[in-house]
Amino acid sequence: MASRPKLSSQSSMRFQRIGLRLAGAGLLAATGAVHLDLYLTGYRSIPTIGWLFLLQVISAFGLAAAVLVSSSRLVTAAGAGFALATLGGYLLSLWLGLFGFKEIRTTAGIVAGVVEVAAFVALAAFAVAPVAPVHQAGPAARTSRLLARAQDGLPGAGRAVAGMSVAALVLLGISVGRAGVPAPAPASGARAVLHTARIGGVTVLTNAEGFTLYWFAPDTPTRSNCNGVCAGYWPPLTGTPAAGPGVKGQLSTITRSDGATQATYDGHPLYTYVGDTAPGQAFGNNVNLNGGLWHEVTVPG
Repeated sequence: MASRPKLSSQSSMRFQRIGLRLAGAGLLAATGAVHLDLYLTGYRSIPTIGWLFLLQVISAFGLAAAVLVSSSRLVTAAGAGFALATLGGYLLSLWLGLFGFKEIRTTAGIVAGVVEVAAFVALAAFAVAPVAPVHQAGPAARTSRLLARAQDGLPGAGRAVAGMSVAALVLLGISVGRAGVPAPAPASGARAVLHTARIGGVTVLTNAEGFTLYWFAPDTPTRSNCNGVCAGYWPPLTGTPAAGPGVKGQLSTITRSDGATQATYDGHPLYTYVGDTAPGQAFGNNVNLNGGLWHEVTVPG
């Protein structure tokens, strides 16, 4: 009768570890799903960043499956480290930028960040939690001291995991609060000189710096439907348009919701794309992002 409370405690410990494994695997799969959606809806067109997103998706689902089928501390620790590294990459992109691409604050990014912190908590807690001892008879009962200590967990590891989790959440909050959403500055009498360039065998419209200009399918000739977060990825071309050599078409302007003057071409409000990091690129062409399709502005040759 005296052994029942001990058995009950061991059973509870095993159920807790199973719960942590399931939660950790599910959260890893969730962050992989968020990145897959972002990859398919636009991030795949960003140089280097697109491949990193695809690698993150494959790794997240692979680790989630490994955590489900294995109770190894090493596997769950790898999953926890992966979740923390993914969060670190996002925060670095918010603060400094990665490979020429600087992230902005988005709901998807915030959700992914929170999920990654939660995945780290579940998987790290599993990795450092004590293991219920397995009682064996005979020679196998002489368990080494090292194995016994491993089963008991690492001293102070729980507090370390809690501290790192709180620090990660604080950094996430500070980072997304600091990032903000860039908005175009209203242009007063400024000119936006338009040029043309050959990209992929097609003549397209560019801004004065040679960056490809795009139009957004949901827009109308008098209204831009790309505001807030959308405008962070697709900065509007502000100012009064002026035709450079070879530019043929109707030039005009609209007034954006924030009061900025945005240039239009043949009834299409004009934008650049943050995924284009140098002149001659058109990674935003035919991308379905921020509520609709984006197309490069072609010019009759």
